[in-house]
Amino acid sequence: MNFHWFRRIGLISLLGVSALVAACGGSDEAPPADIATTAALTPDLSILAEALDAAALTDTLKSAGPFTVFAPTNAAFGALLADLGITKEALFADKALLTAVLTYHVLGAEVPKASVPVGSPITTLQGGYFKIDVVGSDLVFTDGRNRTGKITATDVDATNGVIHIVDTVLLPADKNIVQTAVALSTAATPEFTILVEALVAAGLTDTLSGTGPFTVFAPTDAAFAALLEELGISKEALLADTPLLTSVLTYHVVPGLVLKADVPVDTAIATVQGESFTIDSTLTITDQRDRQAGIAATDVLASNGVIHVIDKVILPAP
Repeated sequence: MNFHWFRRIGLISLLGVSALVAACGGSDEAPPADIATTAALTPDLSILAEALDAAALTDTLKSAGPFTVFAPTNAAFGALLADLGITKEALFADKALLTAVLTYHVLGAEVPKASVPVGSPITTLQGGYFKIDVVGSDLVFTDGRNRTGKITATDVDATNGVIHIVDTVLLPADKNIVQTAVALSTAATPEFTILVEALVAAGLTDTLSGTGPFTVFAPTDAAFAALLEELGISKEALLADTPLLTSVLTYHVVPGLVLKADVPVDTAIATVQGESFTIDSTLTITDQRDRQAGIAATDVLASNGVIHVIDKVILPAP
């Protein structure tokens, strides 16, 4: 991916770290320090530096690495505390939570802006993943809870890696695929109430709550209503036919983590059910009966995979 049209913003110009220059002898270009020291010497990253100390991660980010750190500003931490309704002291006292959040901002390799895998899952030291997209002239991340934020500066050099500055604290996923579907089925505009009922009826909730990862093409309630009309049966009859229901539902599940950017176009995509379907460049699915469904929304992230929303139930061969 070519990022030549992004304006490179240096650490000094964006963060105003003249103190860092002075501390290093007043030269025009301060020599790079390790990631933890750079954070400690940067006024707008002071809360991050405190958090690293509280979680006993400072020595880790002083070590050889290499690492990539997506560093939240003080304002980002302030917004998080307001969202959570807790104090900084309470957050720092919860070492398990703090460690999980901080390591979710760290990659175990050096990934400069030019090498960011846009749209693909980015795995963190915490174990979870997030993604980064290009939106207009911005780099926008989506975290495990489907919250978004911007990368406001990139490629701040350190001796053991690189720092990118973010305006929002990233949070790892706290819901698996089933829990995410349940949350969306109880939202103000529910979409997956029938899907959740179907998963329960087919005994698949434990499977899709497992480690995975899974990619689920999730039909909306409207999609299920259209299927019932197409088949000429009631919802109760469909849910009672466990073999048929299981076959249909597992046909919507692909093993592995496949975000929109990594969907293999015009290639047979094998499902957990055993048969395949294809997706073309317009994100139209063709199933085994030559029926077509549109992908209405993509990349709803969960702890054990990803959900893509589809507007029609797809079916395996008769």
